[in-house]
Amino acid sequence: MKRSDITHLNCSVARALDVVGEWWSLLIIRNVAYGQHRFTDIAESLGVARNVLTDRLRTLVEADVLRRVPDPDDGRAARYELTDKGQELVPLLLMLMQWGDRWESPDGAPLNVVDSSGEVVDLALVSRRTGEEVDLATMRLRPGPGFRHEARGG
Repeated sequence: MKRSDITHLNCSVARALDVVGEWWSLLIIRNVAYGQHRFTDIAESLGVARNVLTDRLRTLVEADVLRRVPDPDDGRAARYELTDKGQELVPLLLMLMQWGDRWESPDGAPLNVVDSSGEVVDLALVSRRTGEEVDLATMRLRPGPGFRHEARGG
């Protein structure tokens, strides 16, 4: 079943979800970020149907989240790598993982993010300008350069 098109919304979240909002897409990006680059390895790890994986990989390549490159170990095969655009999704996945660890993993985290010393990292949203943690309780949104007021209604 084809999902509804939400690209008409003047919303960066809606536009991002149009690219990566399908759950297999985020799992594929996760696996590539974790070092799985071959189609067969991703398919086996996720247990996803080959036609679904083919479709999701094509969408992610077309969106410039992944790039398909020749596999240096097998000239007949291809590898998938994160582009710069795809690498910028990794912090989002790590935050989503941390949320899942807290709220959806009663037996504890399946994986931990650790720093170079091996200590578990507790991720937070930090301002690049100030280096300080963003207080979500006092954070506000305001119109940006792409804002346009749209009539709401039926």
